[in-house]
Amino acid sequence: MKLLIAADMEGVAGVVTWEHVDPDHKEYPRFRKLMTAEVNAAVRGAYEGGAEIVIVADGHAFGRNVLVEELDPRARLHSGSPNPHGMVAGAAADVDAAIFIGYHARAGTENAILDHTWSSSRVANLWINGDLVGETGLNAAICGHFDVPVVMVAGDQAVCREAAALLGEIETVAVKEATGRMAAHCLAPEVAQLQIRKAARLVAGRVQEGDVPEPLRMSTPVTLTMEFPKSDMAEKAAVLPGAQRDERRVTATAEDMMEAFRAMRSMLALAG
Repeated sequence: MKLLIAADMEGVAGVVTWEHVDPDHKEYPRFRKLMTAEVNAAVRGAYEGGAEIVIVADGHAFGRNVLVEELDPRARLHSGSPNPHGMVAGAAADVDAAIFIGYHARAGTENAILDHTWSSSRVANLWINGDLVGETGLNAAICGHFDVPVVMVAGDQAVCREAAALLGEIETVAVKEATGRMAAHCLAPEVAQLQIRKAARLVAGRVQEGDVPEPLRMSTPVTLTMEFPKSDMAEKAAVLPGAQRDERRVTATAEDMMEAFRAMRSMLALAG
C-alpha cells in the first residue's frame, strides 16, 4: 500500500499568523519544526496502519519547509518548486490514497486561520466546473485525476468542515478552532500530533481493507475560473490563449484536470 501525505503549514497546530509561516521571519523555524512533527505523526500512523510506502509532498510556499533530517526515515520527501503536480507532488496512479496535513480553508471563509486559496495576494476566488473551491478541493481534484482518493484532512475546524462537505465521509482532525483569521484555540502540539497519528493509522487500515471514498473526479472538459484581486491582473492573465475575461474573472477550458491546473499556473504567472 502506497500513501501520499501532502503537507501545508497554515493549518499546523499553533500557527495563527503569517509570521509563523514566513521563512524570512524569526518565528518560522519554530513552526517549521512543528510542521515536520505533524508530518511525522501522519507517517508513523500510516505505517502502523499497514502502509508499505509513504511519500511526503512539502506543499507550503516553495516546498522547502519540512526538515528532512528530522523526517521519519521510512518516508520519502518531495521538496522544492515548481513541479508538475504542485502541492500534491507524487500523485500518481499507483498511489492508493492521500492524506492532507496542515491545511487551511479557502479564501473568504469566516473564522478560518489564514484563509486563502493558493496565493493571498493574487487569488480572490477559484472555481472548478462552477464549484467554488480552495486548496483542499484543487488538490483533491488533482489527486482524483489519478484516481487517488483523499481519506484524511488535518487543520483548523473550518477546513475540516470544508473537506467533509466536498469529499464526504473522510477522517478529519481539527488541531485548532479559529475564532478569527489570526486567532484560535490551539491544541498543544503533542496532543495534535497524537490525534493525527491515530487518525492516519485508522485511515491506512481502511485503505488496506479497500474501504475508501470515491476520488474527486472532475467531469471533462474542465472549466477553471479564477477571480483576481485587481483588474490589471485579470487583464494580464487573459493573454493566455483561449482564456475568456469577465471583469476580474478569467476562465480557461481544458481537456482534463491536469491541463486545467497548468492553465491556472500560467494565468498566475502572467498576472504577476
